[in-house]
Order: sequence, then C-alpha cells, then structure tokens
Amino acid sequence: MGRVVEQVAVLSPSEKAGLNPERLEGLYQRLGAQEGEDVLCRAMEELAYRLGQADRFYETTDFAEMRKCTHTLGAIADQIGMSALTRISADVVQCIDDGDAVALAATLARMARVGERSLYAVWDLQDIPV
Repeated sequence: MGRVVEQVAVLSPSEKAGLNPERLEGLYQRLGAQEGEDVLCRAMEELAYRLGQADRFYETTDFAEMRKCTHTLGAIADQIGMSALTRISADVVQCIDDGDAVALAATLARMARVGERSLYAVWDLQDIPV
C-alpha cells in the first residue's frame, strides 16, 4: 500500500494600506490643523464602524444595505486618501451587483484587511504638513 503525504498550505495575505498622503495634506491645508484633525478623526471612526457594519450585513445577507454601507465607506476613504480601500470598496459593490457570492466573500475579507491596515497607517503618519 502506498504512502499518502498530505500538505496544507497556509496563506497569509498581506497588503499595503495604499494611502495617498497628498489627499490628507490637502485636507489639512483647506481646513486648518484643528478642523482637519477633527474631520480625519470622525472619518476614521466612521470607517471603522462601517467596516464592521458591512460584515454584519454580509452575515445577515442584507446585500442592499451592505451595498449602501460599502459605497459610503468608499466615499469616506476617498476623502481622506485611502486609495486602496476606495478601490476595494468599489470591487465589493461590483460583486454585490454581479451576484458573485464567492468573489464577494473574498473581496469583503480583503476590504476588512486593507481597511484595518489603512486605519493604522493613517495614525502612523507623523509628518502631515499643516
């Protein structure tokens, strides 16, 4: 009898946040340091909330609300220069529109990963000119 060898590959997806620091610089220049900081903090809180909300809508299969939530998430991400998150949120919306359940699951997971990295990356930016 032959020997069966089983191998399991463990994938650890890792992606960069994909930030556009010029967008943040422009925000601070237009609004000033204090108002820029306030807008940035509110946007980040809203993004964190919407990332969780999109996942909850997915779990309850409320794709109409998930689509609205993800579309808004992309607009907020764009406002503060999270270019990768903006693109991926559009991909999630497209998967919903296409009715592609497999692609939706994968793209939603990617949006969560990149969203988390993006939120951390914005906080790590130290030299935002004001």
